[in-house]
Amino acid sequence: MDIALRPSRGGFLRPFGCAWFIVEFLKGNGPGGSPKIDPDVGAPMVDIHYQYKTALHRAYAEDAVAWDEEERRRKKLPPFTVEEAQERLESYFKRIPYKLTKARYSSFTRYFGHLKRLGWVKETGKTEPSGIQDHYPPAPSRVFYRLTEAGWKATLAEVSNPLRLLYPEFDSTYFREKRSGKRYYSKKK
Repeated sequence: MDIALRPSRGGFLRPFGCAWFIVEFLKGNGPGGSPKIDPDVGAPMVDIHYQYKTALHRAYAEDAVAWDEEERRRKKLPPFTVEEAQERLESYFKRIPYKLTKARYSSFTRYFGHLKRLGWVKETGKTEPSGIQDHYPPAPSRVFYRLTEAGWKATLAEVSNPLRLLYPEFDSTYFREKRSGKRYYSKKK
């Protein structure tokens, strides 16, 4: 199957999607430089979110180093050495604020809930106390999640837009009609 290499309306906003990262992370593949986990044990949602944000930051830092490299090429300067490139990458990575990317935890939990409703992710039954329970006992425990059989079999097209599977009545024609009624600019008379 051929997949078009052009962005949908709105452009390329992130180097990789949230659902793709969750599925690959729970498969134990370590996407975006994240640590590899045991797929049978799974991981808590908080850890998955943290690794997703860290992988996004790492991708942004790599892009910044690539832009610097392109600028050096334009100026006819020699390319960075491996050590210089690594040093710049670490410098950019440290300077990126945690809240730079808009993947807030509340949005992430809602999106994770969509994957649970699709039956791609389920609780493993393993829990561990959260750090806040050391001081405030009524806090919830950290629940571990892993992929289901359906999650392992999900195709790239399904993973790239899981909301389309949840809400098939809202297809591309629906959104096209919704957009056609909006005017984002004023017409000159």
